[in-house]
Amino acid sequence: MSIDPLLSIMDKLEKMHNSLLKLSYRKTELIKVGDMAGLDQMLKDEQAHVAAISQLEQQRQKTVTDYLRAKEIVLSGQATVADVMEVANEIEKVQLDEVRKRLLLTIETLKDQNNLNQKMIFQSLQFVNMTLDLLKPQPDQINYSKTEARGSSIKKPHFDSQA
Repeated sequence: MSIDPLLSIMDKLEKMHNSLLKLSYRKTELIKVGDMAGLDQMLKDEQAHVAAISQLEQQRQKTVTDYLRAKEIVLSGQATVADVMEVANEIEKVQLDEVRKRLLLTIETLKDQNNLNQKMIFQSLQFVNMTLDLLKPQPDQINYSKTEARGSSIKKPHFDSQA
């Protein structure tokens, strides 16, 4: 069995992750300008990308499993691309390693960009909360004052229990 189907799926995965990365860069710009409608649409686009990536990932797992079964290799856990690389010939190893490295680099860049977006959104929320705190009136003090706490304003009962 050839690794061509696996290479094809991994190329598609890389393209989808690159597309998701471009969306993430656009999301950064939308966060900067505060375009809530744009962010809402961006979330929908990202969800569509994540669903497509999930389907491709399932195809990749099935292809890896099928390849290893064709080579009569049984694994106890989930089959990975690294498992295929162990049994592939040198040319296939190089091809798989190349695609794998590109995909991992794209995923790492995407993760960094998403962390940046998350921090920007968190800072925006902090700013909004701070502004709201400044605008709303502060409640009156609910605690007792010092004189009330010492008991000077507390009246003693007029009942004499010893009588």
